[in-house]
Formats: sequence, structure tokens, C-alpha cells
Amino acid sequence: MEVTERELTNPWEGVLVTPTCGSDIGVLVLGGSSGRIEHERTRILARQGMTALSIRWFGGPGQPPGICEIPLETFTEAIGLLQTHGARRIGILGVSKGAEAALLTAVHEPRVDVVVALSPTSRVWCNVGPGRDGRDRPYRASWAWQGQPLPFVPMDDAWTPAEPGNGQVSVRGWYEQSELTFAGLLPAAEIAVEKVRADLLLVAGGDDAMWPSLRFAGQLAERRRSAGASVHVISREDAGHRPRLPGESPAQASRRFLYGGTPQADALLGAAAWPHVVHALHGHNGPVAR
Repeated sequence: MEVTERELTNPWEGVLVTPTCGSDIGVLVLGGSSGRIEHERTRILARQGMTALSIRWFGGPGQPPGICEIPLETFTEAIGLLQTHGARRIGILGVSKGAEAALLTAVHEPRVDVVVALSPTSRVWCNVGPGRDGRDRPYRASWAWQGQPLPFVPMDDAWTPAEPGNGQVSVRGWYEQSELTFAGLLPAAEIAVEKVRADLLLVAGGDDAMWPSLRFAGQLAERRRSAGASVHVISREDAGHRPRLPGESPAQASRRFLYGGTPQADALLGAAAWPHVVHALHGHNGPVAR
């Protein structure tokens, strides 16, 4: 399918990719803590007949330099832009911290019809990087709504990585230790997916070395099912934090972090999830055709 791509500079940096024939489906594509605008992912989705928008939601002009008290209104305004381009069905596809944002936006914004959360969390975590004041401590919420920070779980700075030296680090244990240290704060920080009107598709790998996204996906699914709401989980035990959808380039290696999985396992998870992603975003009912 032929697509048209337009770079955005106002009110945020981003890219809007539309099928040349138009579409009434709009997808907001959110990257994770890299802050990356997801050019490749938006193109892939647009070729499936959807208007796809990816924005820089921190680290850009007028934005906090880190993921610190980011207004969820950033994403509701992006939904409005999709609607001005003809979208009547709204999806959000996010990975990692972008999945956290996607789920929380759906909690507060009834216009969201479907959320695809790749490597999600089941609760709100503290800031990653500095806020507008340039400070990353004391810990604050990653997100805010209507000017109020959301309840969150801080990190336990007594944690030390298992990997010696100055090489790549898995921070999954940091999140797991913080859950134990701040157990009393967990209930208030849970993402209330049981209240979400949108359909929910979760994609997670059991070998995620950033945080335990498969366990988090199970917690989200349990809360949805307890409320009688729909949810679909796609997983692979050997995949890591960065599933790759068909047509995407392999994820770049990091000098700082271990993400878990392997390029092959991450691609296989993305391939398994892809028909369900397209199915969900298009709003088709029933099982995916084989």
C-alpha cells in the first residue's frame, strides 16, 4: 500500500504516515525510554491501511528532559490530531515505558478503542531521568493527569547489579527488589485496566531483562478477566524486552543495558503477535484467521 509521510515540528516533533487512499483508523505509536520517534513502525502500520502517528513525548522542545511527570494530555492531544485526519477508530501501540503511557492514557481517555502494549508494566513507576528542574532525585511520578502526579512506585537505590564491572547491566532485579521494598505502595500504583473501555492486546517475553514484562502482562490480564473485560496475551518464554514486528530492522545493541532474549526469539515473538496486532487495530471481532 502506498503511503505519504510528513514530519511534524509543532506542537511536538514527530512523524505522520498516512495511506494515500486515506483511513478511518488512527494509531498513536509510542517508543520507550529511548525517546525515539518510531519512523519504521509507523510506516509498517500505515502500509496496513492505518494512519500512524509517532511523537517525541519527552526530551524535545518545551518538554521535560526525562520521563518525569509527563502530562498524559500529551497523548490525548495526539489522539485529537489523528481524529482531524479522519480517524474514527483510535489505537495506541506502545513499548516499555510507551506501553505504560498507552495503558494509562486508555484509563483516562474513553476515545481509545484498542491498546497494544509491548513489554508492558502493570503499575506506574517513578521517573526515568530528570524533570523540568534538571533533577532526577528525589523520585517523582513518570506521569501526571490534569496537573496531578499519579501514584507511583520508587526504585530501591540499595540494589546493586549482578553483573560485575562496567559492562551491560540487567535492571530487572532492580524492579523486582523495588516491588518488595515498597510493597505498601503497589496497590495505589496499579494501572486500572479493569476500567478501560478499550480492547487490550499484550505482548511480552519471558526472558525480558529490563523488567518482568511477562509477569506484569499476567497481572494486567488477571485484572481484566476479573472484571469480565477482554484481553489477549501473546508471549514467548525465550524473547526479551524488544519484540520486533515483521519488516522492522533488528534492535540496536546497547552498551549500557541487557534486554534479554535473542534477535531470533524477539523476531519470532513479533511475528507471532503481528496478525493479532493488525486484527486488533482494525477492530475485527473473533479469532485471527490462520
